[in-house]
Amino acid sequence: MVKTKKTVDISDAAVSRNPNEVIVTYSLGSCVGVSLYDPATKIGGMLHYQLPESKLDPEKAKRLPFMFADTGIKLLVDKMVSMGASKKRMNVKIAGGAAMSTGPKGFDIGKRNHLAIRKVFWKLGMFIDAEDIGGTSPRNMYLDIADGTLTVRCVGRDKKL
Repeated sequence: MVKTKKTVDISDAAVSRNPNEVIVTYSLGSCVGVSLYDPATKIGGMLHYQLPESKLDPEKAKRLPFMFADTGIKLLVDKMVSMGASKKRMNVKIAGGAAMSTGPKGFDIGKRNHLAIRKVFWKLGMFIDAEDIGGTSPRNMYLDIADGTLTVRCVGRDKKL
């Protein structure tokens, strides 16, 4: 059976309970992709955020909450819980946070994004189950809603997290 793709753009998120869907996000460089999946309800969600903290630009955070780790994760978790998922059952997997040669030098956005998401989940009482973080190459993420399988593609190779 052919699965339909639901694409998450930069500074965006999506949720699904459709077993025929795969949520996908592309070109995770210094950005971080977050996959959440509740195996009991088979509800999955994905976030592709750019920046670590909404306090960097509160006005932009109001307009684009999925741009930031803290505001984006809160909205994604709340949406999934409103659909019947349990925060305690969610599998949490992340990828991205690379040190890209493009962009401003010396800001370590990839590292800061990784530290930010760890802090957000710690505050929520949630743990990261698997991650593919760092390096210098962009990644794509694919979350299969039927079973929660997360595949990360980097430099033409697939890795299951």
